[in-house]
Amino acid sequence: MEPTVPPSTELASTRSETSVSSTVRRKPPHHTPGVKLVLLAARLIFMALVLVTPALVVSSRADPYEAFPLTLVIGLTLATGAIGLIVVMIDTMTPNKRLASIFGIYLGICLGLVGAYAIGTLLDSIVAAWALRETNAELYVNLAKISIGCILCYIAVSVVMTTKDDFRLVIPYVEFSRQNRGVRPMLLDTSSIIDGRIIDVCDSGALDAPFIVVQGVIDELQRLADSSDKTRRARGRRGLDMIAKMQASPKVDVTIEERLIDAGNVDRALVEIARRNGYRLVTTDTALAKVAEIAGVVPVNLHLLSGALRAHAVAGDRLDIEVLRVGENPTQGVGYLVDGTMVVIEHAAAHVGETITVIVSNTLTTSGGRMIFAKYDPLESSMPGSPSSLAARATSQPKHRDGPPHRDGDSGPGERGGSGRNPRRA
Repeated sequence: MEPTVPPSTELASTRSETSVSSTVRRKPPHHTPGVKLVLLAARLIFMALVLVTPALVVSSRADPYEAFPLTLVIGLTLATGAIGLIVVMIDTMTPNKRLASIFGIYLGICLGLVGAYAIGTLLDSIVAAWALRETNAELYVNLAKISIGCILCYIAVSVVMTTKDDFRLVIPYVEFSRQNRGVRPMLLDTSSIIDGRIIDVCDSGALDAPFIVVQGVIDELQRLADSSDKTRRARGRRGLDMIAKMQASPKVDVTIEERLIDAGNVDRALVEIARRNGYRLVTTDTALAKVAEIAGVVPVNLHLLSGALRAHAVAGDRLDIEVLRVGENPTQGVGYLVDGTMVVIEHAAAHVGETITVIVSNTLTTSGGRMIFAKYDPLESSMPGSPSSLAARATSQPKHRDGPPHRDGDSGPGERGGSGRNPRRA
């Protein structure tokens, strides 16, 4: 019989639709008013320098006794102004610039120029050896050097940007992995964020590891929150609220990484990110935990963690359980402990809605939770000391009968009253 979640543990979201996504995203540092003002001032100064530089250069080179070449200055100013405007537009349209990407582009250009210089030197040697100076062949060689330089710079930038996370030696194939100092960070997936129990563990002080939330996971929660399905919408809103609570909690160290993930392959991307960076993957998805373990990533399954923290019930223990419904077997009853553990009770189908004392016969622990199998025996439950037997005896006293009470002398031998009832209840 598959374990099910009790009705008391169903999660609901009471936040309004308009305040879901606005409380989640942490503003990047470059979105603060002070940084925006500095960037605006830097762009204005840059455009002013770009526009003024042609006039200063031409005036410094021009003969003071000749007319000022106004047409040339205007043409150069428009050309440099257009180039500067293009640069500012590119800078404005790429707000999420990363230092690693910029350094990768710079390194690729440097490598491409070095390769172009080496090939250009070789071509110059060929031109000098074949006496091609001051001929049309030299023009073609110069054009070939420029083209080769551009091609090498592009290839170098492309290679560096696509392999910037994997630094390998050519011989042998050795990979330098990223080393994490201290506690290894934990990468949260969508299911663990919606579950929300990780916040309670951190607030208790039992866990102080830094947490990583990828932007692709937040985008997936946003899609769930905007879904037309009521259940999916509630799960998405709860996940966004949980991220907001983690950011607001002083005991939770959470970082949002701006990584773009394919919407249809989030789980695989999370496993790859955790493998490359040495993160631990926190999830409630058993299949994802197994895939991560196969890939060499340490998974943290919240179901296993919560099951390990629950109080264990061994065979022979007595439990007071309220039977809530009938099980798959017509003779079985189903109840739940206060922590949500499902208890399957044999011979308790006729006691739905009642609290009975059962005897544990077996327990089953799985990655999806823990189940307890018990049996109900009226004879065992009526033993002295059993809560059910005490309740039964308290409510099974003889009812009061009309008429005057009998005297002790009127009763027969061994009887305290002729009616057989307790004289103290007269």
